[in-house]
Amino acid sequence: MMEVVALTVPSHPKFLYIVRNVVYPLALNSGFSKKEARKIVLAVDEACSNIIKYAYAGDTTKTISVTVTNETDHLSVRLIDLGRKVEAAKIAPRDLDDVRPGGLGTHFMGEVFDTVDYDTGQEQGTVLTLLKKKGTTGLSA
Repeated sequence: MMEVVALTVPSHPKFLYIVRNVVYPLALNSGFSKKEARKIVLAVDEACSNIIKYAYAGDTTKTISVTVTNETDHLSVRLIDLGRKVEAAKIAPRDLDDVRPGGLGTHFMGEVFDTVDYDTGQEQGTVLTLLKKKGTTGLSA
């Protein structure tokens, strides 16, 4: 049975706790362990932070739409922004040997989720879809 939860939050970091507090129990209810659910939450939080920082250039008056879908074999999280389109070809995680703060969000998302898809086909903004198959684990430890 498919379950869908959708919400829209302001593009201000102080509201990301709402997203975290929605995603965590949904990940648990989808069958992921507490450890995996925490990783999913952190990766989604990082994706939302990237939307605020890059798509909206720090503008806290915009919105982020979040849709979490629990299906039989996977959990997906879709994030929609109406900001500056991401250039998917230019998205690459920083080299892990380049030790400095920041820049590891895309790496982390790729380690936690089985699929990370950036869709820029709409007139404005980006749709980021993160898909995690059930029964898989990402990012050991």
